[in-house]
Amino acid sequence: MTTRRWALGGDLSVARVGYGAMKLTGWPRGERPSRETALAILRRAVELGVNHIDTSHYYARDGVAANELIREALHPYPDDLVIVTKVGALVEGSDLALPAAQKTGLTPDNLRRGIEANLRSLGVDRLDVVNLRMGDLDRDETPLAAPLETLLALREEGLIRHLGISNVTAVEFAEARKIAPIACVQNLYNLSRRDDDALVDTCAEAGIAYVPFFPVGGFQPLTAERLDAVAARHRATVPQVALAWLLARSPNILLIPGTGALDHLEENIAAGALRLSAEDIAALVE
Repeated sequence: MTTRRWALGGDLSVARVGYGAMKLTGWPRGERPSRETALAILRRAVELGVNHIDTSHYYARDGVAANELIREALHPYPDDLVIVTKVGALVEGSDLALPAAQKTGLTPDNLRRGIEANLRSLGVDRLDVVNLRMGDLDRDETPLAAPLETLLALREEGLIRHLGISNVTAVEFAEARKIAPIACVQNLYNLSRRDDDALVDTCAEAGIAYVPFFPVGGFQPLTAERLDAVAARHRATVPQVALAWLLARSPNILLIPGTGALDHLEENIAAGALRLSAEDIAALVE
């Protein structure tokens, strides 16, 4: 079902519809599935052709951690499975509520701590891709160079295969490319939040994957009459149309929609087979 692919980092072939594991823990807020359902979702995703899973060691709440669920469900991992994780602004999930000045995840010691936590909890010797997750885009200016250089050194130690960046501006993206090879950018982007239009295109020209978080709106799901009309025409759901639009938007876009329900998982993956017409796309962006 997930036939369209991208070479992440130039050498990791992934289906363009992947899976984001955050919702399996209910972090940072919301309901979470039972442990049995969470494990079933991960296994079913792989059965359906997903081989790109997005996670982090700080996706954890009340003793339920995404990395540990992934390890229990899928280890020993399939040879083609690519697990992308992140370190950065947060050290632990609970740091989310701290003022920006108290979030110390970007220090050299805590970046190493985050890498080691991901390695340990996932049960691997090397991480496929690590995104450097900067703070909120309205943060006080936080230099990107020093933390990225720390991760580059950890990559040279053999702990990381590829580096990505997350929650960054176009200026930071350009700066990052001068410091290290960048495999992917993970930013907020969807049909109604298109501030990164130019950055998507710049990444595509450079052969760099763009991975939108909140692809169907996140905590504020997308709603619009034009979405309803296109969905009705294809006998699809609104989230499926939103995901299909992203796939049509640019060939370097990789999707990581998250869910805590098996039926919703199958709907998301099925969006990979939905082909929008030029008329559909024009209606969606008018």
